[in-house]
Amino acid sequence: MWEPQLVSHCSKVPRNVNLEKLRSGYLFPEISRHEAEHLQENPDASLIRLGIGDTTHPIPDTITLAMAEHVRGLSTIQGYRGYGAEQGNMALRKAIAGKIYQDMGIKADEILYRTEHNATFLAYSCFWDPMLPWLYKTHLSLVIVGQAGELEEETGKYGNIIYMNCGPENNFFPNLWAIPRTDVIFFCSPNNPTGHAASRQQLKQLVEFAKANGSIIVYDSAYAGYIRDGSPRSIFEIPGAKEVAIEISSFSKFAGFTGVRLGWTVVPEELKYSNGFPVIKDLNRIVCTCFNGASSIAQAGGLACLSTDGYQALCNVIDYYMENAKILVDGFKSLDLNVYGGKNAPYIWVHFPGLNSWDVFSDFLKKTNIVTVPGRGFGPAGEENIRISAFGQREHILEASRRLKLYL
Repeated sequence: MWEPQLVSHCSKVPRNVNLEKLRSGYLFPEISRHEAEHLQENPDASLIRLGIGDTTHPIPDTITLAMAEHVRGLSTIQGYRGYGAEQGNMALRKAIAGKIYQDMGIKADEILYRTEHNATFLAYSCFWDPMLPWLYKTHLSLVIVGQAGELEEETGKYGNIIYMNCGPENNFFPNLWAIPRTDVIFFCSPNNPTGHAASRQQLKQLVEFAKANGSIIVYDSAYAGYIRDGSPRSIFEIPGAKEVAIEISSFSKFAGFTGVRLGWTVVPEELKYSNGFPVIKDLNRIVCTCFNGASSIAQAGGLACLSTDGYQALCNVIDYYMENAKILVDGFKSLDLNVYGGKNAPYIWVHFPGLNSWDVFSDFLKKTNIVTVPGRGFGPAGEENIRISAFGQREHILEASRRLKLYL
């Protein structure tokens, strides 16, 4: 009797060559692999995970109750809502403009809501040739998908992408005038991974540089709520920034919405292409074409975050995390190491001179059962450093601080 033979089949559709250029493993899955191997060898180990920057404190009741009420309303004729505006709930856009961008001249209709990192995709539908000073890894991967060229590890050059080094030697700010012109400058402040918040003078230089070169800044302010020393919380605090900058931000780290997923993009009407066409019109078109807007449930939570009670509750949670950071900074300083960050962001950046960062990560895991992040994972300039997250419950942070001495 004839039996059918199973034959493997491939389509005739070629793979996107730029996807082939992505690194073999995203940073955090690679860390998880090391963690799993460590637990296999040490099944009784009690790990403290201070690696991935995920929030750990519960969302305040006043915010989750608002989301729950919205959900219950969806089961009633009066409360049901279907499709909303792709750009986001206007009440929420007005609340952001009034609370986050107060006195900066940002209008509600210049704010587009989104689900987290698709802002980079939006920008890359319109711009090319980026400069990346300490770029968050997700942004870099999205950028590479639309780019050509191979990464040169030693120079930090990836095709037409320029990867800038920012460290203590230059006060965590790139030497802008020593680089060629680029279309887009991605800039993150407070910075992930170093925890540095750019000063007002540094941001003035950035805006002046963008104007002189005809570049557009994509400014990531996801950790702005953690700033404690008066550094600018938005690029739009700088005069002239509305002519050269887009700002992307999020409720993830500010409100513990890492599982809820809600962010926004500010595109001022003054920002225009070389031909005078407003950038916001193109980004709005892409939003309306590719996305149906953020969940109405998440947006109800976002609105509650910006209420008087909700905002104060979130500030209390941020204070908790920053006290965690202080505990960890003091612990690492007791080891006579150079420690950065932990003042304006929930990240600590620790320097181990002359050592490979993956070796430090592995040694740290082996001796202390603490999971960190090797600095190399953020680019060539991160070598000799590890990043530690201050997100965690206080008892775990205190125990981690006690274990640090085991590294010696």
